[in-house]
Amino acid sequence: MPAIAAVATVTPTQTSLSVETHERDGRTQAALSMHVSAADEQVGGVVAIDEGGRQLGSTTLDADGNATLNIDLTGGEHSLRAVYLGDETHRGSVSQAAGVHAEASSAPDFSISVSPSSLTLPVGQSGSVIAAIKPVNNASLSAPMFVTLSCSGLPDESSCTFTPENIEILSSSCPNPSAASCPINSSMVLVTQLGTGSLARPADAKTMEPIALAIVLPGALALLGLASRRRTWLRNASLGVLAGVVVILSATACNSRYDYFHHGPPPNPSTPTGTYKLTITAQSNNGITATTHSTTMVLTIK
Repeated sequence: MPAIAAVATVTPTQTSLSVETHERDGRTQAALSMHVSAADEQVGGVVAIDEGGRQLGSTTLDADGNATLNIDLTGGEHSLRAVYLGDETHRGSVSQAAGVHAEASSAPDFSISVSPSSLTLPVGQSGSVIAAIKPVNNASLSAPMFVTLSCSGLPDESSCTFTPENIEILSSSCPNPSAASCPINSSMVLVTQLGTGSLARPADAKTMEPIALAIVLPGALALLGLASRRRTWLRNASLGVLAGVVVILSATACNSRYDYFHHGPPPNPSTPTGTYKLTITAQSNNGITATTHSTTMVLTIK
């Protein structure tokens, strides 16, 4: 009889969310606390904050299944849910919706979100997410608002680029929030690097250069010492030998160009594997005050 493959058990989970709000620079910031539990009490992975199908940010669970996240909220009513994305042995789950009220303001503003808020890349591969800028009260703008995007928290040997990097918000932008052009999107590309080895050094270069230097250099120094006490022609000859030594050194291993062509380029290290919490920041500056909003996402390198 054919062997029966073992089926991995996927444990159900439960996710809870609690929210506290406070005012910061005339805006409402929500401090979110999430907890994911399971029967085996060993829950890990990523939890995201969702509002109406839009992920406002994500973070990773600690060893006890807890996570915290701070997000900026635009004025009005919000309904937030914590969404546990699950892992190989745990089923995803969604918390009860938490209603949050944010103080309204008439000043032009914007919000930022990313989709997806969690991305997994093999080493050497690249991927993209969408950073969405949603204008708020932009009808009161007297001049265009320019928002610059950036990211931080990347692992070594990786990079992120935005297209476009600068987003222009006009007073007429997004008159209908449900329009296809709203919110205004920028594509963020994340690039990782696969390490490469260096080229082998030629065998003759290993043996000949030290031998040549061992013969020429001591002889040149001896001639120079003798020349200081002997005839002028001998001193000139010794100086000529020293000049030849300098030429040899400049054309061999002591010269960076020679080293590159004979030994090959230095090896490129790989992007280290692991899980990283990236911060995506959007900033606008009118020359007097700067408006900054940020969100987080989880990047896993395998």
